[in-house]
Amino acid sequence: MQRKAMVLTSAILGSQAGFVNALEVGVILDAYHKSETTALGGRTEGFGSSHSELSLSQDVANVATAQVTLVGEWNEEESDVELEEAYLQSTALPGGLNVSAGRFLADIGYLNATHSHSDNFSERPLLYRAFLGGHYFDDGVGVSWLAPTDRYWRLSAGAFTGDELGEEDSESSIGTWTLSTEFGDDFGDNASWQLGLSYLRNKTQSSAHNDEDDHDEDHDDDHDHEEHDHAGHSHGAEYQGEKLYLADLVWKWAPQGNNRKQQIKLAAEYAYVEDVYGAEVDHYDGWYLSGVYQFDENWSTGVRYGRVNLAEEHEHDDEHEWEESRLNETSVMLSWQPTHTQRLRLQYTHQDADNMEGADNAITLHYQIGFGAHAAHSF
Repeated sequence: MQRKAMVLTSAILGSQAGFVNALEVGVILDAYHKSETTALGGRTEGFGSSHSELSLSQDVANVATAQVTLVGEWNEEESDVELEEAYLQSTALPGGLNVSAGRFLADIGYLNATHSHSDNFSERPLLYRAFLGGHYFDDGVGVSWLAPTDRYWRLSAGAFTGDELGEEDSESSIGTWTLSTEFGDDFGDNASWQLGLSYLRNKTQSSAHNDEDDHDEDHDDDHDHEEHDHAGHSHGAEYQGEKLYLADLVWKWAPQGNNRKQQIKLAAEYAYVEDVYGAEVDHYDGWYLSGVYQFDENWSTGVRYGRVNLAEEHEHDDEHEWEESRLNETSVMLSWQPTHTQRLRLQYTHQDADNMEGADNAITLHYQIGFGAHAAHSF
């Protein structure tokens, strides 16, 4: 109800102000120090910044919102600035419909459509880092529908070029498309829940996958890339298939639903990748379970355990053989948030693996501060 009231108030003020409202500017500065580089890591060893962002948004003629987000990353090895979002989103369509066009975050899974600075841990779960490159954004068109029901129910679909999912551009005009649905409701006066189901169809490598000769050549290149990126940040998904299924479940508890001073949040997701590209296995899969306890207005602590089951190619007697691999990760964090726009987080991460290089333990000290306009966080 609070979010609907904010949207309604914004629309009323916009209609009074004129056709174009003032430009809103937001900045998130991210800084960290990590003791070791870990497998499939979103942050590398040493000092760096993983997701500092500059966002610009403005209402257009009271019918749409324009959003642009630039993301900067740097560490002791490289630096990069990337256009993560540049899209128009409708605000005046009837019947709960919403249309987006441009570059935006795909609406799949529990975390993908949210910016990483709102996460409870310093790095995304393993399944996101393996199957979506941390987070998947792309150029395309999306539509969503919010059902007029007492229980929250939302449907969404998107069609994308697929160029940003992997390291190579897609040969198809529509390289990926997505479907997702979410259900949610209150559970008594103190708790609420949300269930989500998502599907991603990936056609970016279909032609190479069907051509055995091209497949072998491309896989050798991809494998060299994967071996390098197991120990660092990747801008594309390292483990892909034609079909990705996601299921997520989130439960929250707070006294009388007021999470200002106290809240418990449990979240779990499962991912299944079918018709794998470039590996002699039937599928990949992964999951995580996390719990976060906000025990004070400024303090919270949490633990997350995750696992991905993958495959790696190893050389034995001058022959390449595929072996199933596994990576487990446990993260424990303590977070201090002195103001709404600042967060200092201390996190310990432990990894163990079978048939996979780069697993390690790491301590991360992570600081974020925000300035200016900032969109409300989702459930």
